[in-house]
Amino acid sequence: MRRADNRVERILAQGRKGAIPAFRDAVLLKVAYAWGLRRNEVRMLDTIDFGFNPKAPAFGRYGVLYVRYGKAMKGSPPKRRSVLTVPEMDWAVESLVQWIEDIRPRVSHEDNPALWCTERSSRIALGSVSNTFNQFRTELGLASGIDFHSLRRSYVSHLIEYGYEARFVQEQVGHEHASTTSIYTHVSSDYRTRVVQNAFERIAGRAVRQGSHERRNRESTS
Repeated sequence: MRRADNRVERILAQGRKGAIPAFRDAVLLKVAYAWGLRRNEVRMLDTIDFGFNPKAPAFGRYGVLYVRYGKAMKGSPPKRRSVLTVPEMDWAVESLVQWIEDIRPRVSHEDNPALWCTERSSRIALGSVSNTFNQFRTELGLASGIDFHSLRRSYVSHLIEYGYEARFVQEQVGHEHASTTSIYTHVSSDYRTRVVQNAFERIAGRAVRQGSHERRNRESTS
């Protein structure tokens, strides 16, 4: 994400054209990751696809994102779902607000609902979303197997690492089966180490409590 921000700063510093599309692309990538969205899900977002979550008033009108073009079963209409904004992703909300309120109005007509529009005010193409990610992947020297969907995989893994329950994560990303969510989960070695450490601490705690209980029983019977 930082690489995308750097591109905007570099264009502005050089006085070249293209700062607005670069800023749009940076925010798009942040939104895709921060709400765990697929390519077409993020591409088809409109400015009205955000709402207030009374349980998280700090996010204002960006407390929940409504996906209208989720992946559908064959022969079925697009699947809808709502994705709650989580506190760990509040940095993405800041960028999104700046795009919608300050930058987007410079290139979009008032009657254009599309969240991500070109300088001609049309909705960006699906291929453009992929090309943007691929450009950054190349610049960073990442493996070719890393694709746009990797942002969604990272979202799932990070939510698990943050301690969110698997069922919550499943609902957030719109997986019908929990087994699908588990495939996406690639938690870090640090997280796995913490899980094992916590398990040992729980076992040690139970042993201490059991020992104390047995000692009190012996004292009471002596």
